[in-house]
Amino acid sequence: MVSCVEAQSRNPLQSTPRLDFDPSQLDLTELNRRFESATPQEILAWALATVPNLVQMTSFSMGAITHMLYHELQARIPVIFLDTLHLFPETLQTAEKAKHFYNLELHTYRAAASRDDFIAQYGDRLWERDVDRFHQVTKVEPMERALEELSAQAWITGRRRDQSANRQIMPILERDPHGRLKINPLANWTHKDLWRYTFAHHVLYNPLHDQGYTSIGDQPLTTKVEAEEDERAGRWRGSIKTECGIHN
Repeated sequence: MVSCVEAQSRNPLQSTPRLDFDPSQLDLTELNRRFESATPQEILAWALATVPNLVQMTSFSMGAITHMLYHELQARIPVIFLDTLHLFPETLQTAEKAKHFYNLELHTYRAAASRDDFIAQYGDRLWERDVDRFHQVTKVEPMERALEELSAQAWITGRRRDQSANRQIMPILERDPHGRLKINPLANWTHKDLWRYTFAHHVLYNPLHDQGYTSIGDQPLTTKVEAEEDERAGRWRGSIKTECGIHN
């Protein structure tokens, strides 16, 4: 993988940051065509050099993008973490480790101050009664609040095309429903690419991956995955649901 200096000097798409940056003025068709052969580091370096208010969204499952940003590219940008109050203890522990290891500018958003407060407001086991409402309250609304409060003009995700059928045609650059730029630097990476980078660079990752969990979300809605199953088969098992709502 390229280092910080290499990514900055080799990136053919690098530009000067603009205070009047407007995502709607970007030619995403052309940029996506050119980025298909770029490395994630080159895509991130372009974003850092182009977007004034850039943030990363992370679930603290796999830490490749955070490592690229904070270690390789030496970029200190806001990192958004959505604590749904229903996460695995291992996820919260990984978040705390990453915060201190990288000295993250971490912004944690929740739907309520505590699990008890959440139950008092929305009732217990909301995910069983209305899973869409559960995700709207715990993820979508906190995410929109985070992006608005941080004045984000673009946000980085860790999605990949090989994760599921509905992500196979995902572009590297897209616009969210509010017109913000949405950046998927790992779009054309495979599951093996991600783990190869993780091991080669000693990147922090959620230890639940070592216990048979390949995609990690809320504890009551996440199960282990068998070897022959898709990576995200353990999410919403027995349901036709494939996304929590923040990427719909």
